[in-house]
Amino acid sequence: MQIYDHPHSFRLESGVQLPQLRIAYNTYGTLNENGDNVVWVCHALTANSDVAGWWPHSVERGRFLDPEKWFVVCANFIGSPYGTTAPLHVNPLTGKPYYGDFPRYTIRDMVNAHRILADHLGIDRIHTLVGCSVGGFQAIEWAVMEPERFDRLSLMATDAVATPWTIAIDETQRMCIEADRTFGEPRNDAGAAGLAAARAIGLLSYRGPSGYNLTQRDVEEYPAPRRAVTYQRYQGDKLVKRFDAYSYHAILDAFDSHDVGRGRGGLEAAVAEIRAKTLVIGLTTDIVFPPDDMRALAAKIPGSVYAEIQSPFGHDGFLVEHEQLNALMIPFMASEV
Repeated sequence: MQIYDHPHSFRLESGVQLPQLRIAYNTYGTLNENGDNVVWVCHALTANSDVAGWWPHSVERGRFLDPEKWFVVCANFIGSPYGTTAPLHVNPLTGKPYYGDFPRYTIRDMVNAHRILADHLGIDRIHTLVGCSVGGFQAIEWAVMEPERFDRLSLMATDAVATPWTIAIDETQRMCIEADRTFGEPRNDAGAAGLAAARAIGLLSYRGPSGYNLTQRDVEEYPAPRRAVTYQRYQGDKLVKRFDAYSYHAILDAFDSHDVGRGRGGLEAAVAEIRAKTLVIGLTTDIVFPPDDMRALAAKIPGSVYAEIQSPFGHDGFLVEHEQLNALMIPFMASEV
């Protein structure tokens, strides 16, 4: 992981100024002499900038993020607790961590930080911009904001706007965190039990019934506790060890701000600005961003192509079905614009 400390304050879309902006990022491979081999990956909710760590069989030789061919960049977004300025960071104006006082921010703020990092790295042109889930929120926002910067755009299991369904999922998770009476206390582990419950609910939407029924069936009759029970508790506790409730709550708020049409004459007018050759990828059993919604998204983006991954693992299928993913992405990235 590398760190970039921006030498200026950072103005959020709300008008609030972050006095300091630190951006954590990872790179793989080497930028070529022409500067035309950049692939920028925008990560999802609880991931980080280490793409090779969270996306199996992607940053490997012969895969679509082959570091021998591409210069792959991924930046940890604002508010995420993996190095970039976030709620547990110290506010230089008070000398104390922000915690619940971290200012509200939006997907556009995340993208503006990405733009700052790209300029710092001397990246003018990006061959392929890849966004998965909430990473797709960032990717489509960036493609609308700077259409001339990208040759190709790949959007996986995502949308151009936060729908009532996705907002409801987010609000249910926020309710879990807020129900934890320790949330709001000035300490790093505040709201930990609520965060664990929120994560367990989130996983239900990520995997869906087919994913759970395939992987969490009991091998014995009526064991106690049931396998699905221990899985939910394990996943909740696992996230608590690497995340914090303040960051999670704030990120969900930012996700709900997502609407590329806001202030741009509506969604269809905004996505009509995209100039990148676009591949939209849906997942057959995704209940967060169902295939019908993904097809509708593709229909709105000029000249885009829709493809579908067959998977029983719901929204998480883009992390699991690496053979299908590589079979789609490698020819797309090699195709003529």
